[in-house]
Amino acid sequence: MAAIYLIRHGQASFGSADYDKLSDKGHQQALMLGKYWRFRRSPGKFYCGDLLRHNQTHAGFIQGLNAVAMPVISHSGFNEFDHIDILNNYHEKWQDFAKLSHEINQQSTVSKSFQMEFSQALSRWVFGNKNEDYQESWPTFKARCIRALQDVITQELHSRQTANNTANEQGKSNDILIFTSAGTISVIVQHILKLSDQQTLAVNQQIRNTSVTKLLFSEEKLSVDYLNNYSHLEKAGDNWVTFR
Repeated sequence: MAAIYLIRHGQASFGSADYDKLSDKGHQQALMLGKYWRFRRSPGKFYCGDLLRHNQTHAGFIQGLNAVAMPVISHSGFNEFDHIDILNNYHEKWQDFAKLSHEINQQSTVSKSFQMEFSQALSRWVFGNKNEDYQESWPTFKARCIRALQDVITQELHSRQTANNTANEQGKSNDILIFTSAGTISVIVQHILKLSDQQTLAVNQQIRNTSVTKLLFSEEKLSVDYLNNYSHLEKAGDNWVTFR
């Protein structure tokens, strides 16, 4: 069986005018993951959502890996849900997202304050039966993420069937790395393990920055080998383990 590694992006810039970029800590987390991967089998292929934080995480990973840059395949199907649209529909005060996120970021209880708001906004999106309010509904988001995963698996299985059985091909790694987001990872895990939406939201809340989720696949089977591994961060200290 071949392996797909779903990698969440590094810490983003919550509280700044542009969330979709890594913080300084996020850049370091990506470097740390790349250095950790030096002791593993080299990846055979890279996919990436087309958000800036996905691509910056991939770039930091390659730098940490100290490897020759390989082509990366961009796939918007691995993009995160639109958290700004979800918050805007939850409460009108979130219409100025940059201002309010900056104010929350100044509070001593930033994590609890924002998490409470965001959890309620997500619940409305998932369970509120108001799909027409959103640019991308919860069912549409799930279908998009699963379709992206199926695209990768289909292309990989097809390439194996058509590849020449040469020594060079045999020596290549089959491992695929996909740089994406927590929501995307959560619904892919939901699809494989047949979780409820409530369980999926619980998984989403636990996915750490630059954590690794490993899938195994073949023509007959798709399974989760492990979920949310962030041991490369724990080795450096608890302050490196982040959620946003």
